[in-house]
Amino acid sequence: MSGLLGVRLLLLWGCACLWLSSSASGALVISRHDEAIQERRGAARSLQKRSTNEVMVEVHSVTVDCTVTSRFAHTVMTSKAFNKANSSQEIFFEVELPKTAFITNFSMEIEGQVYVGEVKDKEKAKKQYEKAVSSGQTAGLVKASGRKMEKFSVSVNIAAESNVTFVLTYEELLQRKLGRYELLTRVKPKTLVQDFQIVTNIYEPQGISYVDAHATFLSNELLPLVEKTVTDRKAHISFSPTMEQQRKCPGCDGTLIDGDFIVSYDVKREKNLGDIQIVNGYFVHFFAPELPKLPKNVVFVIDISGSMSGRKMEQTREAMLAILQQIHEDDHFAIILFDSVIETWKDSLTKATKENITEAMDYIRRMHSRGTTNINDAVLTAVNMLVKDRQMERLPDRSADMIILLTDGMPNEGESNTGKIQENMRTAIGGNMSLYCLGFGNDVDYSFLDVMSKQNKGLARRIFEASDAAAQLQGFYDEVASPLLLEVDMHYPDNAMDSLTTSHFSYLFNGTEIVVAGHLMDNDLDNFLVEVVGQGLEEDFRVQGQVSAADWDVFYPDEEYIFGDFTERLWAYLTIQQLLDKSKSGTPDEKANTTAKALDMSLQYSFVTPLTSMVVTKPETEDSTSSPLIADKLTEEQRQQAEKMTYNYIPAQSYPRHYQPAPAYFVDGDPHFMIELPDRGDALCFNINNKPGTIFNLVRDSNSGILVNGEIIGDKKTPPDGKINTYFWRFGIVHQTLGVRLEVSTEDISLFQDGKWVKLLWSDAASIKGSNVDLLVTKDRSLTVTLRDSVKFVILLHKVWKKHPYHRDYLGFYTLDSHLLSPGVHGLLGQFYHGINYEVAHLHPGKVPEKPDATMYVKGQELNVTRGWQRDFRNDVKNGENVPCWFIHNNGTGLIDGHVTDYIVSGLFKSV
Repeated sequence: MSGLLGVRLLLLWGCACLWLSSSASGALVISRHDEAIQERRGAARSLQKRSTNEVMVEVHSVTVDCTVTSRFAHTVMTSKAFNKANSSQEIFFEVELPKTAFITNFSMEIEGQVYVGEVKDKEKAKKQYEKAVSSGQTAGLVKASGRKMEKFSVSVNIAAESNVTFVLTYEELLQRKLGRYELLTRVKPKTLVQDFQIVTNIYEPQGISYVDAHATFLSNELLPLVEKTVTDRKAHISFSPTMEQQRKCPGCDGTLIDGDFIVSYDVKREKNLGDIQIVNGYFVHFFAPELPKLPKNVVFVIDISGSMSGRKMEQTREAMLAILQQIHEDDHFAIILFDSVIETWKDSLTKATKENITEAMDYIRRMHSRGTTNINDAVLTAVNMLVKDRQMERLPDRSADMIILLTDGMPNEGESNTGKIQENMRTAIGGNMSLYCLGFGNDVDYSFLDVMSKQNKGLARRIFEASDAAAQLQGFYDEVASPLLLEVDMHYPDNAMDSLTTSHFSYLFNGTEIVVAGHLMDNDLDNFLVEVVGQGLEEDFRVQGQVSAADWDVFYPDEEYIFGDFTERLWAYLTIQQLLDKSKSGTPDEKANTTAKALDMSLQYSFVTPLTSMVVTKPETEDSTSSPLIADKLTEEQRQQAEKMTYNYIPAQSYPRHYQPAPAYFVDGDPHFMIELPDRGDALCFNINNKPGTIFNLVRDSNSGILVNGEIIGDKKTPPDGKINTYFWRFGIVHQTLGVRLEVSTEDISLFQDGKWVKLLWSDAASIKGSNVDLLVTKDRSLTVTLRDSVKFVILLHKVWKKHPYHRDYLGFYTLDSHLLSPGVHGLLGQFYHGINYEVAHLHPGKVPEKPDATMYVKGQELNVTRGWQRDFRNDVKNGENVPCWFIHNNGTGLIDGHVTDYIVSGLFKSV
């Protein structure tokens, strides 16, 4: 290919509140391990080559335009680029979108010619794709990208001095989670853009109760650029920085725009009947009343087989301890541990008194991993326990019965036939309780868990093996912790409508929402009777009323068009999702029937679903004939398989309540530097080795006047193995603008502020609140330093036995709120505060079997890196928490700018 150069326009919009959906979704990934590695290696190499010639491609505009109409989001991503070179070049367009969204359209305009995608039956598209591959042509792919996203990418060869415009459209129904809806836009343009903007318009006739907008990359300079206008029923949010405002530093081409832009909102809920929209012959009913919670009876069934040993068991223990503390005093609970043996904490469910919770927590602390996995008998034990307690009238009449199963492997003890286990559960449960299945890691049979949970009024969820696994478990529990209604039925006139989506729901949980849509037989019908019934806390819930169509012209008089057919497309989206779920269970005829219906609707509404593909024919070039781009979508099981093949470490995305992850940058231990990147679900680490007494610059921000240096200390004497460990034992922190100087050592803490020195001891719990800096000392553990309107640092004290023959006390240094520093921040840690671009490919066995090696493409170089572990001590200063990371050898050479000696300074408060 001539002119194999270009720029990758990496942009992403997504809905974070959908992270916990288990519906079919995903992207096409090369099916063989070696091909997957070759594809990733090729992408990394092309990225490396392109980096030296990006100036020849001018990015005119990048626009994300999202319209949300009654929770249904319609997003258009547009990007325009110009090839300034005197030869043809390859231009790349990449978008990451929510895996729960359906692509509906894609087009490319090249030299006045428009190439439009066509949605086809997946089998027909597959044949066209295979034909292209067999003839040596390349076909674009949609690939799985982390837990909740998928990446759409296409490249096209553009003639000299020519333009190309890419337009991608996708749609989805926003789900309410923990009391809010979220839109997440992950923006990574990788270059300065002449016209960059994110625009979101939200139209909610029910009324908007609140709207919030923030971003992980917003500095104090960029924050005012987020414009938000909110009226009773409409919200407008925009973000449009100029090229100068995008610059990472004066005169450089790097961009600040690299991270997540998040819009969250909720609507007003004044009627127990809910809200109904009627437009163009279709209606949608949203139901989320404010009601007291019901008690619940939950049996936790926890896999403690050998595969759960180590980190998984630690995280499960951590999550269970947190969950037990949250159980409401009106609830009942039980704990069953299983491997080949089934072990019950107590023979029946127990009320969640303080005494029982304390006893249960002690029991959880003692659990440890051991034998093989007997899922069948473990879950049957839980079912029988709930049935017996119901018969003995030990549980409240109006309460929710549920089983939460956590396992990380296949059933290999007792009954091992997954179909038979599903049948056993369905027979034993008999529709009288809900089974929630949490699959931990990549070795579970997710399809087995998914079907089993759906057959028993529950759902399955993947728990990803990452540093936040405990938070994922706790986050799931938060979702189901507060049932409001049982057995909810939504009734509508039989003679007035057809094609209803699911109208019976086993549970309604606090913070969620029931959505029903349907087609009206009479397009002119503008009112009808609605009734909702269910089982509430003290009595049956029943509400009914006559509903009428809202007059959109009155609500939005200045809007000529607001996505006018949204109710029909919302109905189609919801119907297809539910048909795809139903196609996983039932008789062969039932599966075939629901699959056929879902396929027909996918084609009718041009949705790219697991049953369809979008085909775009790319233009002919000098070197090749026209070739197809295939935009595909995977099931969750296929995504899981792809992650196994590509050794993909999944990003930390599922968090309890309103917690949003932020990157972490720290140095601790001997000294181990760590850059945690939750948006990639990954981390980078390297060690710095030098002689004791060396002082390194960790953070230097000339714009704000912040300086952080650290001095290393060695062991008392050489250990028997001949390896002398070095640690940071002293830090100097300066904020010139605020007039703050702080020296922190393993012995004491000295602060100079307002012309005087103040000394604190680690042996005392103390706090200082000053005009420019706050200090908080946790006795013999940590110091939190908060600089006014700026960054926050945490310094941990690691105390070693005084009579230890070799080791000494040492310090760990952690950065919080690093995005508040200027784009010009640097230093051994500071240079990473605004992100790092890299690709990892060519995974292969390393010297240690459990620590594979790989090739990292970063800063125009190829580095050999090793998958390993480092410890994060923020939550446990004694033992720490293992964090998987890619280890860069030789003092971080190739990852850090320059050489490690460039960061040595002459004094604790010196910049040179």
